[in-house]
Amino acid sequence: MSSGNDCRAQTLTKPALGEKEVTELVDRVFGLKVSWIRPLPSYDDQNFHVCVSGNKGVAEGASEYVLKITNSEDSQEPDLIEAQTQAMMFLSTEGFPSATPYLTKDGNVMSLESGGTGPGNKKYMVRLLTYLPGTPVAKIATNTQIFYEIGKIAASLDKALSEKFHHPSAKSLHRGQFIWNLANVPLLDRYIYALGQNKHREVVEQVIEQFKEKVIPKLSSFRACINHGDLNDHNILVDPSSDSLENPQYRVSGILDFGDMSYGYYVFEVAIAIMYMMIESPDPLSVGGHVLAGFESVLPLTEEERGALFLLVSGRFSQSLVIAAHTALLYPENEEYLMITAKTGWKHLMKMFEVGQEAVEKTWFETAKAYTNHTPA
Repeated sequence: MSSGNDCRAQTLTKPALGEKEVTELVDRVFGLKVSWIRPLPSYDDQNFHVCVSGNKGVAEGASEYVLKITNSEDSQEPDLIEAQTQAMMFLSTEGFPSATPYLTKDGNVMSLESGGTGPGNKKYMVRLLTYLPGTPVAKIATNTQIFYEIGKIAASLDKALSEKFHHPSAKSLHRGQFIWNLANVPLLDRYIYALGQNKHREVVEQVIEQFKEKVIPKLSSFRACINHGDLNDHNILVDPSSDSLENPQYRVSGILDFGDMSYGYYVFEVAIAIMYMMIESPDPLSVGGHVLAGFESVLPLTEEERGALFLLVSGRFSQSLVIAAHTALLYPENEEYLMITAKTGWKHLMKMFEVGQEAVEKTWFETAKAYTNHTPA
């Protein structure tokens, strides 16, 4: 869900290429013949599911791809896109279900291309990524088992990136003013106008003030790492790992969209995962304990990190809700997709503050503790 390093109102940064133009681009840049193509939803980039046919050198069963056309603003940061792509390739070699790029005719992982309609000659970075099988978490009936698995893979992924990923482009992941980095919750002050005047705004203002007071001063005590930064219910794909209809088990089959990668802290990743999994649960306040248990099976949090978790989850809710409201004012035609989280997000954030930090943390930590006596297989 990235939207550049900030949310400045740059109209037409989102690509708007037509299917005919995309078909020609795939042939010209990658040397592949498209047999069919369909658009995929996206926040501020343009994505297509592409099927190619009759190409020499393409392995059987590997003929489906995602064409990712990065918005014109982010396309001006090739080092950052290179870092994201190299991280995906690294994770794939480490055994994570991550997409990998199909190289251009020139042997590169990406290409800067002109395209679309509108004023100016916009240029967009284009990549063709392997299509990963599976169903988005947003489309399954979630259960505690998949929440645990998502927590576990979130910790494993950040740990692998932080300990083993040493590509020169990684330095571009220091994104100081990046609006989606959890450290930057205070930057929401700039965009809160989009909420109007109501109870929602009052709660977000409360989150921002508490964040400044209680989280920002403690950042230096958190353990730093590289964050994926957007493990939401649409960016995690799952496949059934059992045939049980009463108690289905799942495995993570795909991790998508590395556009929000940045240097952050381990506790950020678990907070982000908890927030998005709350969106997908009929019992949202209990979710945090299951995600936390999975995360801590790989990387136990410190007391300082645990103490910040409530405000970090609240901060991510606030980021998602405020930025979606702001972006919907800029792109009203994309409002339905932009406001997906808002449908239930406001209800969950308001409930968290109604119940209170102490009670919510008690639920999370007691649930996580129960796993130490009986860890899932």
